[in-house]
Amino acid sequence: MSNFSSHNFQGQKALVRVDFNVPLDDQFKITDDNRMTATIPTIRKILSDGGSVVLMSHFGRPKDGPTDKYSLKHLVEHLKQLLNADGQTVNVLFADNSIGEQAVTAAANLKPGEVLLLENLRFYKEEEKGDEAFAEKLSKLGDVYVNDAFGTAHRAHASTAVIAKFFEPGKKLFGLLMEGEVISAEKVLHQAEKPFTAIIGGAKVSDKILIIENLLERATDIIIGGGMAYTFLKARGGQIGNSLCEDDRLQTALDILEKAKQKNVSIHLPEDSVIADKFDAAANTEVKPSDAIPQGWMGLDIGPKAIGIFSEVIEKSKTILWNGPMGVFEMEKFQEGTKSIALAVAASTAKGAFSLVGGGDSVAAVNKFELADKVSYVSTGGGAMLEYFEGKVLPGIAAIKQ
Repeated sequence: MSNFSSHNFQGQKALVRVDFNVPLDDQFKITDDNRMTATIPTIRKILSDGGSVVLMSHFGRPKDGPTDKYSLKHLVEHLKQLLNADGQTVNVLFADNSIGEQAVTAAANLKPGEVLLLENLRFYKEEEKGDEAFAEKLSKLGDVYVNDAFGTAHRAHASTAVIAKFFEPGKKLFGLLMEGEVISAEKVLHQAEKPFTAIIGGAKVSDKILIIENLLERATDIIIGGGMAYTFLKARGGQIGNSLCEDDRLQTALDILEKAKQKNVSIHLPEDSVIADKFDAAANTEVKPSDAIPQGWMGLDIGPKAIGIFSEVIEKSKTILWNGPMGVFEMEKFQEGTKSIALAVAASTAKGAFSLVGGGDSVAAVNKFELADKVSYVSTGGGAMLEYFEGKVLPGIAAIKQ
């Protein structure tokens, strides 16, 4: 696998797969540009070497071919601003298709230092089908293929995986964002220093079964919070009132607890919970043991005892993976658990632990509490990261390594 940082792009046209699937408001203004800013260093490196860049991305889920709402033209101005931030002058062009005559001509005429953004790849059905002929047409638009879209690495689409076969080794690379994601994920999965604590939260056990099973082979401690904790607590015979519970997963939860015991992995469930009489920011709240929640009440956050125990485990750790919040942190009354865990992860990182935060809600939490720069790595790819930690092979990564 070639190294992006040491590759010289001078005189080369780099075809870069990015993830510009950003949220827009009714006025087509970007409400969160994280995915765009994350890939700017990759684009800058190619341009400063003296190369040119052809960008391709999907955007939204257009059902019936081209629609104005899903056009990438709405992102061109913002991309110009990002690339021209420190007194640079980068010419950003737009092609209103991906493989048509205009795209081919614009790419052919691209000069070193220029950037061309292609129209939404998903305007073509062939993209999601992983169509080879479509991938080959795209491949003709550049000399080198760079995949910098970790968020789509788990999809075997034309532009994320299939296209790589049309580039020889040394001409297909991970971009800086993708490189960082892969290095961080592999560090946690294959080179974790012990004690290794995985913090798994979120609503459903069913969403996290595979990741927990894979981590039972690797982690020393697994902390379980969020709605999914109550399925485990009920499985153990606890009273959980009206808390979230997947009754069809009670046996699964018991199996996981049993397997953990056999493998000497400590599973930590919240001893107490902040409970509410309704799912509402203005609900009445109390703190109760997590396995003694009265009928009509539901656990919406971990309690102070759980925070204390979990924080102690985290602060003794050398490697930390955090995927999923501890409660309904979007509501102020139920954010203390998630915030405290974020602070514990930051404190442990300050003492030398390696911490990786991934999955939409955990990322939103570290950003909300302004701790993103206090952890080792914040992953941009929610679904992709989850599949990676479930032990699956990601087509977008495999295609570059082959």
